[in-house]
Amino acid sequence: MTASIVVGLALGWAIHPVMTSVAGRPPLVSWAQALVLVMVAAIMGFLAWHTWQTVHVRGERLEPHQAVNRLVLARACALAGAAVTAGYVGYAVSWLGDESQYADRWVLRSLVAAAGAAGVTLASLALERACRTDGGLPRA
Repeated sequence: MTASIVVGLALGWAIHPVMTSVAGRPPLVSWAQALVLVMVAAIMGFLAWHTWQTVHVRGERLEPHQAVNRLVLARACALAGAAVTAGYVGYAVSWLGDESQYADRWVLRSLVAAAGAAGVTLASLALERACRTDGGLPRA
């Protein structure tokens, strides 16, 4: 996960000057991007809660393919969420000290998107935790 964060931070910080020199303008950050990340975080959070209720509260077992699918989804979303969080933070940092009239707007939107991506990461880690079992030992 650390590698995802480092790569995301470096790419997020570099995209502003690179795209400005190549395309003539930096990439735009819209509210839709941030809202999609918040929605994905909510979905992952619900799935983590549902899995926890199923496995740990009611003591039911998931089908093997369901457990593997949820575990793979959780791991992939945790890694991607960490990279996207770092990418948006890096992009926000690249705007600090910029005199552009849009700098404050892009910093705010980037930080909100980073918060949504951090929510995806945290919910994914919760789902990964919910998939853990006690190793098949009987419950007391």
